[in-house]
Amino acid sequence: MWLLLLIPACVTAVLSCLRLVRVAATFGPDPDGPADASGRSAGVGLYETAYLAGGPTRVVDLVLVLMAARGRLHLAHTGWTTVVDPQGRSRLERALIGSVGRDGQCRTARLRTALAGHPTVLEIGERLAVAGLATPPRVREATVLAVRQVRTAFLAALALLAVALLLGGPGTAGPAAAWFALPLVLTGGTLLMARVDVHPYTRWAAPAGQRVLRAARLPQQHGGPVDDAERELLTAVAMVGPQAVPDARLRAALLH
Repeated sequence: MWLLLLIPACVTAVLSCLRLVRVAATFGPDPDGPADASGRSAGVGLYETAYLAGGPTRVVDLVLVLMAARGRLHLAHTGWTTVVDPQGRSRLERALIGSVGRDGQCRTARLRTALAGHPTVLEIGERLAVAGLATPPRVREATVLAVRQVRTAFLAALALLAVALLLGGPGTAGPAAAWFALPLVLTGGTLLMARVDVHPYTRWAAPAGQRVLRAARLPQQHGGPVDDAERELLTAVAMVGPQAVPDARLRAALLH
């Protein structure tokens, strides 16, 4: 009886591991990357740093905080965003204002979703991917899916082993556990190796981009003068996200 459960466990384990190996071999970016440690050669600025640290959503959070800090946007803790100054100082600000709509007010959650998929935001990722700093979206998605499938196969093997032990008769526990060790070791070992060799490519930043993040510096200009307090706030939001905002009401507005 337990042999019938072993077959799908082994097949699932083998197929999922082969898929992950294939994805890693096909899409694995060059870990050396073309950019220097500071990212200057790839034109890495504040928004680029935010993308490398947290993807399109982090870029949206950053522009929301920047515009709110300069009084051009009002973020209510009730979950509404209101445009105060409709004159955007950059392409990204103009994209945000356009995403809000003609009424000048919309739900913050809807705005964040819409702007995260806006071509202006996606262009940042495309440029970083060409520079070898960001993991291309299709590579990231394929890698995340492959890792998830191996993890699912590991859990499925555990579940099938438990069923086999429950349904098996006397004396079957030892052989069943020994044979089920094959898919468990295969998937478990693959996950451990993926943690080192593949996991970096499930992040928004490629290995070269990770080095840029470690050496990240706030650019000199972001559409206007930046004082020390604002500089510190924007850097923290770019690197960490809304959790870094000290104002509880503004933080609640972003996380609403």
